[in-house]
Amino acid sequence: MRIIYAGTPEFAVPALQGLIAAGHEIVMVLTQPDRPSGRGMQLKASPVKQLALAHGLQVFQPESLKPAEVQAQIAATNADVLIVAAYGLIIPTAVLNIPARGCYNIHGSLLPRWRGAAPIHRAILAGDSETGVTIMEVVPKLDAGNMISKWAVPITASDTTQTLHDAISREGARLMVEAMHSLQTSGQLPSEVQDESLVTYAHKLEKSESGIDWTQSAVQLSRQVRAFNPFPVATARFKEQVCKLWFAQVAQTDAGVADSAPVAGNVAGTIVQIQPLLVACGDGVLQIDELQMPGGKRQTAQQFVQGQHVQVGDRFF
Repeated sequence: MRIIYAGTPEFAVPALQGLIAAGHEIVMVLTQPDRPSGRGMQLKASPVKQLALAHGLQVFQPESLKPAEVQAQIAATNADVLIVAAYGLIIPTAVLNIPARGCYNIHGSLLPRWRGAAPIHRAILAGDSETGVTIMEVVPKLDAGNMISKWAVPITASDTTQTLHDAISREGARLMVEAMHSLQTSGQLPSEVQDESLVTYAHKLEKSESGIDWTQSAVQLSRQVRAFNPFPVATARFKEQVCKLWFAQVAQTDAGVADSAPVAGNVAGTIVQIQPLLVACGDGVLQIDELQMPGGKRQTAQQFVQGQHVQVGDRFF
């Protein structure tokens, strides 16, 4: 089929690769304009653009899809289908009406749970036992289209947004290729209406949410650290410096902690053991495994303990 593919970040790369490998004709790749990146703030092409150029595909990078001349250029492709994966720009109804066989989206949750901008992060923060990916029809209302297919991904105590992102991206690509094969061979895609009573919204992450509040439970803080990896990364203050916490988990046992300091009675944020690095919380104990000091590289907790001369009784704020 003749496909317009709209995507920008790494999340959208596997599906474009899969559609190319499946033999579809990608008549246009829509991706956001090049953005400044790195210390030199040089313009950088999106991951999707880089893949498209490597395959000699037509790339179109308008700032908006609303202008009539932009819509005319899209319509001129005579595309059968528009596929969207983390594109990042609003798609007007006029554009949705262009492809003859419809518009379909790869959404990183098990709809109708977690419509919106940050579904993977919010699933971890909420303590969901699973998340996943949904192939859905694109409609003007946010993530409200009929569902074509789903795939569930369990959320474990070691999962971060990055690990789930990678798994969901791969499964989403596979489901979309399967959906396009079905559409091509049968001419239709059976779908299921979303139950509006089950809708939850995954609001965009704010950087202000990244600060650790040690009076919260170890369970909630572990979720926060893992949800904010790789961006924007959870933060805490140690010896007047703001450090990033890349990975943390709930301490599975209190064995040995009492030899260093009693957990009971410690102020939240107090380090109660250094091997492994355990920190008292409002409820429970958090084990920090990986962190980063300003200007430094990511390091293990033991590298941090040695480099910062950490002692039991020191405190995170």
